[in-house]
Amino acid sequence: MKAKLGIAPIAWWNDDLAELSDDVSLDECLRQAAEAGLTGMETGRRFPMDMAQLGPILARHGISVCGGWFSGMLLDGDIEAEKDRIAAQHAFFVAAGAPCIVYGEVARSVQGERNTPLSRKPVISEVEMAAYGRKVSDFADWSAKQGMPIAYHHHMAAVVETEAELDLFMKHSSVPLLFDAGHMAFAGGDNLRVIENHHSRIAHVHTKDIRRDVTDGLDRTRESFLDAVIKGAFTVPGDGSLDFEAIVRALAQKGYEGWFVIEAEQDPKVSPPLEMAIKGRAELKRVMDAAGYEVEA
Repeated sequence: MKAKLGIAPIAWWNDDLAELSDDVSLDECLRQAAEAGLTGMETGRRFPMDMAQLGPILARHGISVCGGWFSGMLLDGDIEAEKDRIAAQHAFFVAAGAPCIVYGEVARSVQGERNTPLSRKPVISEVEMAAYGRKVSDFADWSAKQGMPIAYHHHMAAVVETEAELDLFMKHSSVPLLFDAGHMAFAGGDNLRVIENHHSRIAHVHTKDIRRDVTDGLDRTRESFLDAVIKGAFTVPGDGSLDFEAIVRALAQKGYEGWFVIEAEQDPKVSPPLEMAIKGRAELKRVMDAAGYEVEA
């Protein structure tokens, strides 16, 4: 089985919390990722959405685009409007040869609201989830037919956060899944059970780790998702609480092949991005070797 190792630029520049950002250029960010032994980078706010500009920079470091976030609003929005909103990114990702666009639902989400506690995340009924699932499925079908699949990102503080919510969404949709170990663990879910139940739909993997003492110590009636990030809820594999050997072995046993992307928003002054990238890549390579993956250069 073959796999590739990438990283998200959120370790260097946090799009939601500018204060948790390193003052480095895109070129330096890519240089550090390559030094860490990674071959892919998801897009972020300092990426030009034009391959004529970005292509030579990527090529200089042997890095490819391995995904990137789209802030979707289908929960309350119109499919045609979302097609217009995603059009430029869609065309860019096709040109870049990216594997997928990461769809993150932000309608009603409190993930970017510093003063809104986690307990006030949106919650909808199964009837509403069924309608939402059909809408996202239609959007995903359209996107794939245009040459770029989406992968749905379950996410803390959003409408699909918990394992039960993910189960309902998967029941009522046909959308490819982005499996994020850190977000599922933070939400109280069982990562191995999620893989067992939904492995046939997993199209992209974020290898985010958590610091269990931080997530367990949160007062979710008072503290927000961004508060948790600032406190250090997330980190890279090998630096946190999750058993990535078991997680990666489970994915291997179900035949997953594709990208494993390190994604851990942290304070770069406390957790230097290059150091974290090297640590995360080393741990992933160790557990992937044990699981029988061949990591492509």
